[in-house]
Amino acid sequence: MKALIGIKKGMTRIFSEEEGVIPVTVIDVSSCMLSFLEPEGFELGIGEKKNPTKAMKGRYAVSKRVPEKTFYFKGALAGDVRIGDELKTEDFNAGDKVVVTGISKGKGFAGVVKRWGFAGGPKTHGQSDRHRAPGSIGAGTTPGRVLKGKKMAGRMGSDTITLADRKIVDIKDTLLLLKGPIPGAKGDLVAIYTK
Repeated sequence: MKALIGIKKGMTRIFSEEEGVIPVTVIDVSSCMLSFLEPEGFELGIGEKKNPTKAMKGRYAVSKRVPEKTFYFKGALAGDVRIGDELKTEDFNAGDKVVVTGISKGKGFAGVVKRWGFAGGPKTHGQSDRHRAPGSIGAGTTPGRVLKGKKMAGRMGSDTITLADRKIVDIKDTLLLLKGPIPGAKGDLVAIYTK
């Protein structure tokens, strides 16, 4: 498995003679290193923590740097890489298809119209406060309860999203340009790897 982690810098577009205008997400993978290794998998880290605890210093004693953000992968890392070594963009090429994992933007507590696309109640006939209400939620005497998994209001966003077959359009030094949108806000951690 080839893998990198980076920070989402935002979106832009590039121009190609074959495809025309291509929207791309820019990901900065500088200072990405192998921070921890075990038989089941490995952990990549990025940045450096300002005030690490003694426990953190002990865990990352071999790498000699406590990373600010980390991501754990199951499986084995390709190539001869030791703990503490920096990973570069040379492992990937423009045109490669990769898997991207990130955490989507948090929306907070959302109602059923925003969260699930419900239509709400009628906007007339004396309806004063039911425009965005969910409506009936149960079936009556039988089963006499609300079934699990019912679509209702609640916390929306901040979910781990994995997108497969994202194309690397271009690589510029430590920046990866991936085709299309990637989950997360600017400054969020993104994991890029091959299957």
